[in-house]
Amino acid sequence: MSRIAPFIAVVSLASGRSATAQTAEPAPFDPVARVVMHPRCMNCHQDESPRQTDGATIHRPLVVRGKDGHGAPTQPCQTCHQATNSADGFVPGVATWHLAPLSMKWEGRTKVQICEELKDPARNGGRRTGEAVIEHMKVDPLVLWAWAPGKDRSVPPLSHEAFVAALEVWVRAGMPCQQGG
Repeated sequence: MSRIAPFIAVVSLASGRSATAQTAEPAPFDPVARVVMHPRCMNCHQDESPRQTDGATIHRPLVVRGKDGHGAPTQPCQTCHQATNSADGFVPGVATWHLAPLSMKWEGRTKVQICEELKDPARNGGRRTGEAVIEHMKVDPLVLWAWAPGKDRSVPPLSHEAFVAALEVWVRAGMPCQQGG
């Protein structure tokens, strides 16, 4: 056996392949997807009713989107959701609390589909450039809330700063949406 091992090493090196397995580099959108597909984002990027908890349970009390994403006229989101999280931490709050527009519904979408939607002004809130998408993610109060969600709520897997940095890498790379997501 001792005569075979050196031969295998020489053949491996001559072929240009490493003797150790190499892992593929992650696609630029992968870290962005880990954040936008987290419950703090997905729970409000829904169809007719928001979700709650990391398990995406239907909102209780039962509420509906309404024509503008701010709830029914008789029960708007601000009935319960105030400018800040409630003192006991149970009711999350941001002054502009609402569902994402239907054009930005990510429920049931794959990573690649969400990536394509983030690039499309018709489905991303009218943001025509990658820089505009980054700016939205940097300053929108509902986006920022995800990193300060209150009592017993998980936060996205990257810090907000790391998320913005990942967005910048993705935009500099040309906003690619790898297949197979």
